[in-house]
Parts: sequence; C-alpha cells; structure tokens
Amino acid sequence: MLRIRRTGRGRGLPFSGPEAVTVRTRSGFERVDPMNVESRTGHVVVIGGGISGLAAAHRLVGAGARVTLLEATDRLGGKLLAGEIAGAPVDLGAESMLARRPEAVALAREVGLGDRLQPPATATASLWNRGVLTPMPKGHVMGVPGDPSVLGGVLSDDGLARMRRDHELPRTEVGDDIALGEYVAARLGREVVDRLVEPLLGGVYAGDVYRTSMRAAVPQLFEAARTYDSLLDGVREIQRRAAANQQTGPVFMGIEGGVGTLPDAVADAVRAKGGEVLLRTPVLGLTRGADGWQVRTDDRVITAGSVVLAAPAWAASALLAAESPAAAAELAAVEYASMALVTMAFRRRDVQSSLPEGSGFLVPPVDGRTIKASTFSTRKWGWVDAAAPDLFVLRTSIGRYGEEDHLHREDEELVEVSLRDLGAATGLAARPVATEVTRWIGGLPQYPVGHPDRVARVRGEVAKLPGLRVCGAAYDGVGIPACVASGWRAAGEIMLTPDPARGTDQGAGE
Repeated sequence: MLRIRRTGRGRGLPFSGPEAVTVRTRSGFERVDPMNVESRTGHVVVIGGGISGLAAAHRLVGAGARVTLLEATDRLGGKLLAGEIAGAPVDLGAESMLARRPEAVALAREVGLGDRLQPPATATASLWNRGVLTPMPKGHVMGVPGDPSVLGGVLSDDGLARMRRDHELPRTEVGDDIALGEYVAARLGREVVDRLVEPLLGGVYAGDVYRTSMRAAVPQLFEAARTYDSLLDGVREIQRRAAANQQTGPVFMGIEGGVGTLPDAVADAVRAKGGEVLLRTPVLGLTRGADGWQVRTDDRVITAGSVVLAAPAWAASALLAAESPAAAAELAAVEYASMALVTMAFRRRDVQSSLPEGSGFLVPPVDGRTIKASTFSTRKWGWVDAAAPDLFVLRTSIGRYGEEDHLHREDEELVEVSLRDLGAATGLAARPVATEVTRWIGGLPQYPVGHPDRVARVRGEVAKLPGLRVCGAAYDGVGIPACVASGWRAAGEIMLTPDPARGTDQGAGE
C-alpha cells in the first residue's frame, strides 16, 4: 500500500526534477510527489560526493533514510572548489549559480547559507572581438539574437545582411535533434555562431557548438525551431514569454566565500541528520544480491537497499558493467572536455586604470586566442572586493573540447599566455603578486546531438535494476541547479522504491 503523508509540499523543501513520479499501487498507477510519500527506503549508499550526490544525500536523510555517502577523493564538491590567493577567498571552480532556476539557491538556503547569498556586483561583460573589446549585446538567447540591429559592433556588414535573410529562407527541419551551431548557421550565418553563440555556450560546456545538441543545451530554442520557420521569430517569442512571466531578481547568484563552500555545508547538514560521509573511499564494485546491493570498497562491503550512483559517466560505466552492460556501454561513450583556470592577484593600484569596467570578457575562439574568457572577480563579487581591498583578483579560462593541448603546459606557461592575452585585450602590463592554476581534467561532459536519447536509454536500463538510480552533470545539464535537480530526482525515485532488506510492499515502484 502506498502511504502518503498529507503534510504539504515536502515540508517547505521544494522538489525539482520530476514534479511527480508514476508508481504502481494496488488500485492502479498514480502520479505522486516523492516528498509527500512516507519513505520506504532503509539504507541508501550514495556513490560520489559532487553536488549532485550531496543533494541526493541531503534529500534522502531529510526523508528519514539512513545514508552513507562515499567519495573517492580527499574532498567533496566535484567542480565546486573554494580556495584563496594571496589571502583573498576565491572560487577555483564554478563561481555562480543560475538564480532564475531555483534548485541551487533553495539548497543553499536549506543548509543555512541563505544570508550569504549574493548576486554579482556587476553583470556587465564585454566581448573581445577582432581585437577590440565591445559591450556584450543584449537581447539574445544563449547568444542567438532576436534583433540584428543590436549587433552592429559585433558582426560585419556581410554578417548582418546574412542574418536578415532568415525570413526569406525555407524552413530548416530539426528532426529529433540537431547541432546548435549547424542550425543557427543555417538560419543566421556562421558569423553569429562564431562571434556570439560559441563564446557564450562554450563557456558553459567547454564544447564545440557545431556538435552540441540544441535539444539538450538550449531546449527552449529547440522547441522554437520546431514551431517557427524563422529563427528570429522564435527567439522573439521566447523573449516575449520571458517578459510576460515578469521574472525579477538577479539572473545569477554567488555565495560569500565562494559557491565552493556549498558542498561542505550540505555535507554538514547530512551529518547533522545522522548521515555518514566518507572521503578517500573509492567504490571498487557494485553487485545486486537477494538482500539488496553490495557496495565494495577497498576495506569492506556495504550492504544497502538502494544506491544512488552520482559518479562521472566513465566511473558509473565501470561500476555498472556487470549488472547493466547496456547502460555501461552508453555511459562509456560520453565524452568530456578538460580546461584550466588561471587565477591571479595583482596590486590594485597597478591594474585599476588598465582594466575596462564590468565583470570581464568573453573571447570568440575563431580569433585564435588562447584564453576563452576572463572574469574580473574583484569587480564581479562584492565579497572578494571587501576581503582584499589592496588586491585585484581576476581569472582566465583555457581549453575546451578538441583544444586541450594547452593543458599539458607548465603552470608558469599558462600564466604567461594568460598575461599575454590580457595585455593584448586590455593593455594590462602589471605582474601578478600571486597565481594559482587549477586544472579540471575531464571536467565537463559533452552533449552532442542525440544526447537526450542516450540519457533516456541509460535511465531505461538502470530502471530495470531495483533500488538504483543515476544522477550528475552527464544527464540533464552541467550547471549547479541542474546537478542539484538531478540529485533530487534520483533521491525522489529512490524514496518510492521498496527496500528489499526491509521486506516492504513490492507492488509499488516506477
């Protein structure tokens, strides 16, 4: 029997992922909100201590499950990493959360960081385009503009003329999926892709937009492409709907001290509710038995009723090879991009007059520069500014899918090429007083055409294994809110899964 607690929507904890999950009861199929269901889950092992696994663990302990989280490395957070440079606190990984999507901000509030949430002090950025810094155009959807007239300082006259042909062209069929760059180039010309879409989306995925799935990366644009013959008309409709929704407040949000402080705060909340969080505990094997799952580490075997597999695709593939060869094969095909972040601290008096206003700039790869972007952290985040009043902190990003040779250079070389490009872009001539190079090898999963179907196939195969779910950046988005939502989805579905170790009702399940 499915028991539902009439206590409101998750006792104030917003559920994201599937708003409801289909379960089978004795009276038929029913759609329910997992946060309003009395958990039948006993012991759950969460494999992976990135933000997805932590979000899943936090949701599960909040529902009364016994949780053990296993992280292979010596720290939590995955691509979220708080650090410091010359005494100034900084993020050495992801630095902001999309606030218009609520999951990450909600999680931060749930774990006691609400009073430390801060929007960027400035959201004005530039584009280093053909050797000139120009203001980033407004009125676009991930770089795809709705009005050619705003791009006079970015596109050539030929590029603008090509954009305006959009209404004259026959419809471009997108089928089940299409590469974002391919579609936009067909409608508006390659210059729009190379000068706007590539630097913007490349910063999110470190990928090549000419192979990136439009359906996965910009689903609202994909739906518009299926509805409208003209891409410009589709973008304008997306913008019209956004305006009608009257979304207010900041688009992005950071955390005082860095978003890299979020993972430890979540882990502390998990421990406070009785959960166990173990570092330096790689999982070596995962097998299904009569009493549930056996999770093998280097010093013990943990038996659990359920498992949330929140590891990167390649690690999840290895662990699923025996129990689900089909899912393992799909996950093994997921490719990753690597990148490096070069963080530098300067004496503020040496650079203040050299650097342009705003939060930094993006770089179109077509111009052949080494850096892909630079963020002026001191200008962007008030807490960085306040913590180091005599310093100016900035960072550059280097590397993307297919262009990773730079990452084999020594740290000193990456600093020098960053300084060279910064000098060419802004006239900066000062030397930093401190530098920090952070390499994210295999950091960002790639979403090529067909990725959503691959994810559906993986989840379909995994669903055949009772008490197992997967989550993480490889599935539904690489941003922090998407990763939190992925963890919440896995947790919600696990909470609706009977625990064989407790002999619960076998009639329910997905």
